[in-house]
Amino acid sequence: MKNRKELRIGLVGCGFMGRTHTNGYKRVSDFFPALTHTPVLKAVCARNAEKVKAFADQWGYESTETDWKHLVARKDIDAIDICTPNDFHAEIAIAAAAAGKMILCEKPLARDLAESQRMVDAIEKAGVKNTVWYNYRRLPAVTLAKQIVDSGKLGRIFHYRANFLQDWTINANLPQGGEGLWRMDAAVAGSGVLGDLLSHCIDTAMWMNGGIKDVTAMTETFVKERMHQLTGKVEKVSIDDACAILCHFNNGSLGVFESTRYARGHKALYTFEINGANASIRWDLHDLNRLEYFDNADESKVKGWRSIHVTDGDHPYMDKWWVPGLGIGYEHSFVHQVADFLKSLETGEPCSPTFTEAHETQKVCQAVLDSAVSGTWKNTGIKN
Repeated sequence: MKNRKELRIGLVGCGFMGRTHTNGYKRVSDFFPALTHTPVLKAVCARNAEKVKAFADQWGYESTETDWKHLVARKDIDAIDICTPNDFHAEIAIAAAAAGKMILCEKPLARDLAESQRMVDAIEKAGVKNTVWYNYRRLPAVTLAKQIVDSGKLGRIFHYRANFLQDWTINANLPQGGEGLWRMDAAVAGSGVLGDLLSHCIDTAMWMNGGIKDVTAMTETFVKERMHQLTGKVEKVSIDDACAILCHFNNGSLGVFESTRYARGHKALYTFEINGANASIRWDLHDLNRLEYFDNADESKVKGWRSIHVTDGDHPYMDKWWVPGLGIGYEHSFVHQVADFLKSLETGEPCSPTFTEAHETQKVCQAVLDSAVSGTWKNTGIKN
């Protein structure tokens, strides 16, 4: 397509999420050719010069930086993509906003509510485009679930339940902190499974079912002390290994959420189910191209859960991929988010979730942590 505009990307961080985002930038123009903007991999930044050079060579970035402040100051960068540990999100985003850069930030938005508020204030003051990578929204089956809920087919919603289960920290000798294990360090991550995993569940839930009014929660840290990789000392562990939440949604429905890194046999089990007066839906990340649907209006002789294989051309995003019956994967959710961000540059509409929307998720996370400490119900302050 002629006369395409460039969106010059400056990526901060070259770990797992840096790879997923970069793959999205590289593939989007191939499968969404009608978009008027093309991502250009202008620069990638990380503190380790050797590592970032290898990443740039492998993925096709034109240049490297080892100081994110230099990256933000560059005139040949349009958008800053933040793929760092959580403790850098606020500082980088606020500086990028002040420099007039668009910002794409990994989730959770920040370590705590005060940080995320400063980030929201910064982008509102600067008026820059922004989005947060809650990528599961962009899996076609999940987007279809949202469309079904919005259509009213489920009727009045009574229940929303979700879980996100892993087992990778069931080892008392696993250290905390440092490269690869920063999610185990509360000073860097802000929280444990709450911010890392349940924030995904909470974002999806409020996107589909509206705001969460109040919560009561419990958290548990099963291994109380671990050696810290950076200090070499045994230190207290402050992150949550497991979290369980009960909540009321503003629409009157009830919510149940659970997440843990101590569910032996589960590497990334993310599921949700919504029960309405007329119908129910449920989804499982392990079978991400399928959405299960139960309609109480079906004839009794054939009434039951049906499995919808979300691969047809009239399903969300699927007309851009293969022929019906052929599934796509986790990585495609990032291609879709890049496509939606590029589309928002054409239309002028926000690319959801924005910092403001992700701040709402942060409000719920903060209320969860406060409730776990106090043992009482906590209001989130979310009105919609």
